[in-house]
Amino acid sequence: MSTATLVLAPLDLGPFLADRWWLVAVKALLALVLLLLLTLFTIWYERRLVGFMQHRKGPNMNGPFGLLQSLADGMKLMFKEDFTPKAADKVVFMLAPFVTAVPAITAFAVIPVAGEVRIPFTDITTPLQVTDLPVSVLFIVAVASIGVYGIVLAGWSSGSTYALLGALRSSAQVISYEVAMGLALVAVFLYAGSLSTSEIVAKQAEPAVTILGQDLPVWFAVQLIPSFLIYLIAMVGETNRAPFDLPEAEGELVGGFHTEYSSMRFAMFFMAEYMNMITVSALATTLFLGGWHAPLPFSLIDGADAGWWGLLWFLVKVVLVLSVFVWLRGTLPRLRYDQFMRFGWKWLIPISLGWILLVATFRVGRRDGWFATPVFWVAAAVVFVALLVASFFGGEKDKPVVAEAPAGEFDAFAGGYPVPPTGGQELPELAQVLPGDADHPPAPAPERGEA
Repeated sequence: MSTATLVLAPLDLGPFLADRWWLVAVKALLALVLLLLLTLFTIWYERRLVGFMQHRKGPNMNGPFGLLQSLADGMKLMFKEDFTPKAADKVVFMLAPFVTAVPAITAFAVIPVAGEVRIPFTDITTPLQVTDLPVSVLFIVAVASIGVYGIVLAGWSSGSTYALLGALRSSAQVISYEVAMGLALVAVFLYAGSLSTSEIVAKQAEPAVTILGQDLPVWFAVQLIPSFLIYLIAMVGETNRAPFDLPEAEGELVGGFHTEYSSMRFAMFFMAEYMNMITVSALATTLFLGGWHAPLPFSLIDGADAGWWGLLWFLVKVVLVLSVFVWLRGTLPRLRYDQFMRFGWKWLIPISLGWILLVATFRVGRRDGWFATPVFWVAAAVVFVALLVASFFGGEKDKPVVAEAPAGEFDAFAGGYPVPPTGGQELPELAQVLPGDADHPPAPAPERGEA
């Protein structure tokens, strides 16, 4: 690959540097308000959509169509008792919710929600985006990954076994699926030639195919379908949402890392989860779904996404991606933790690496004219047949390794917590809680007819 294809084009930050300080502050405030309103809407939308899937109404009492239900939930949590466990590290316990919520808000600063807009009642025009960076996508991934520290600190500082186990699960889960998510974005960088969010959106608006004499753009979700599907799966694991909500699995961990939290500190964890959902949905819209540009056939209309209309298309696409989260929660059961981790490391990451290699090869081949020679197609056919034959001769299924337990008596309370015996071990009579049968033989069974 030549050096020219590896060097990213310089980003023109002029439109952002020309903004006055008060305009930057207003755009930052609008981004925060938009994220908070989307959070309240998403909570209501999830309940209504799941209710529709399960043939029930969902929230419908507070306000029209139950739109004020999210506000009612916030007021309820605000007035609930806020307590701190005695065994908790009070300072870390208090700061952990903020560490989780702030990164989700910060990442939204480089998301373009519309193009050039005119500020009402003025002649000032500005991009509807707080700012942009030459590495905006890496900034989003880096900032979003900080949120896991809040989860880990919350579990560690709570002084609870369940919360600590949930925090450990979350750290392993986020690290695993962040790798797959990052690899899914590499193909987008290769096609766009930039890591800037605004430039990636602009690249998807350029004509890519010609149909009936009409030059049409093609979103990266269509050009890079494997990358898009891998990103969708990884974003669900990244945000700890069902069926990947293992860190807060109520079946075995009560509530996971936030078991000991209540009142507004629990509300911040609750809001951070939905903010992260909105952030990754906005990133999917920006990188794969054309950003704020109108979809076909509306994109054929001049001015369909100009000015403030771009905000409408952006919100519609974000809501559609959020619907994927709700659909998965309403239809799929929770995975086992070993299945979940095996799926990330043995499937998503290898497939992502193979897809990146294929995309890079295709880009180089198209530039150097490989596809015009019959030798390439013959070699490709041979490789395809070899892979197809190899797929029918897979290795044996991994057999679970069972550790052999020492035979003999077994003290279930030796480690402080009751655990069941394994094969070859004998449990003492009621673990010495009650006297055994030698001192108190069982009473004879009553004969028939006796009371």
